Amino acid sequence: MWHSTAILWRSSEGPAIFHGVTTFTHPDFSAPPFAGAPDAVFVPAPADGVLPDGFFSTTNMPTYVRIAGTWRLPREPRMDGALVLDAAGELWVREGRRVRAGDRVAVGAAEDGSTGIFVYLHAFAGDEEAGEFKFMTSEVSREKPIDYAEMARLLIDERARGGYPVWVTGPALVHSRARSDMVWFIRHGFVAALLAGNAVAVHDIEASIFGTTLGMSGRGEATSGGHGLHMRAINKVRGAGSIAAAVRQGIITDGIMHACVEQNVPFVLTGSIRDDGPLPDVITDALAGQDAMKRHTTRATMAILIATALHAIATGNMLPAFVTEADGSLRELSTICVDSSEFVVSKLKDRGTHQAFGVVTNAQDFMHILRLYVERELDARGIPADSGAGASPVVAVVR
Repeated sequence: MWHSTAILWRSSEGPAIFHGVTTFTHPDFSAPPFAGAPDAVFVPAPADGVLPDGFFSTTNMPTYVRIAGTWRLPREPRMDGALVLDAAGELWVREGRRVRAGDRVAVGAAEDGSTGIFVYLHAFAGDEEAGEFKFMTSEVSREKPIDYAEMARLLIDERARGGYPVWVTGPALVHSRARSDMVWFIRHGFVAALLAGNAVAVHDIEASIFGTTLGMSGRGEATSGGHGLHMRAINKVRGAGSIAAAVRQGIITDGIMHACVEQNVPFVLTGSIRDDGPLPDVITDALAGQDAMKRHTTRATMAILIATALHAIATGNMLPAFVTEADGSLRELSTICVDSSEFVVSKLKDRGTHQAFGVVTNAQDFMHILRLYVERELDARGIPADSGAGASPVVAVVR
């Protein structure tokens, strides 16, 4: 029912290695047991933000719902939502807080199609041999090799097809001096949207204005009086009115946020509870921040999560595990999670983002090496590095 170029492959010659994107075909709904299954049952929501008893709780896997004899995929799939059939007959996955009184919500707990709802749990499963003793079979380990060449190919292919790769970053990316590499990826069309916290932008802007991040010099040394430089950077941007205005006024002259503004790459910054500003662009309302992030996760065709536990898990919860192309075909949504600790990657997978491939390394090494491999692959293909710079993503994705 499915075929694969394998997101993870294992052989007698080596451990699990990132290796391409899994694709699959739809189930044969004309055959038993699907052909004789009933339509899904929908019940009106009793009040705004309240789901009916027994509502079906969604996962990030492909979920088919039988309506008027036809099996359909809902739009905007994600985990922890409800299946809602709107007045126009369109099927959506909606967060409970978005549901209004009277909205038709699917009920039932079965996921095998017996109640008109089928979750394709094995869409991305491999043909692994069961019961055989093997070494090095854990999914996340710093001891395993990393296939940077394949990641580079995936990124270049995403850019070539007009995909929408979403990057989620933590401040360690800036502190570790991977800042210039992130700028390179933005300027060369490999970043469709950037999701981060207040700290990423603050430290990046501090680096642009003062040459430090949280008072630390480029050599990793604390500077005299440096503890207040991030606050001075915030103040300058607040005085300008916005990050974009600070770029236009020449206050911010380089770095990640500068590149985003110049390349028209959208960014979503959500606030922390620390008393350090925030920057005027930062969204401090958690639900408003989630809504802003979702506008990009619903378009995502690839996700790269680097050095941020909370933002990575938050984004993972909003992402489906798959991409639905305009022609109706489906493929796995390539998700790469990078952190110096196995714990973060494992926690992301334990929270439901099972498709994530873990890279256990520091942000600086990952960004330097990935850029090197992307440049090598572009050179091998005879493609100028800047051929995708400034291009607006054209996404052939239906959700």
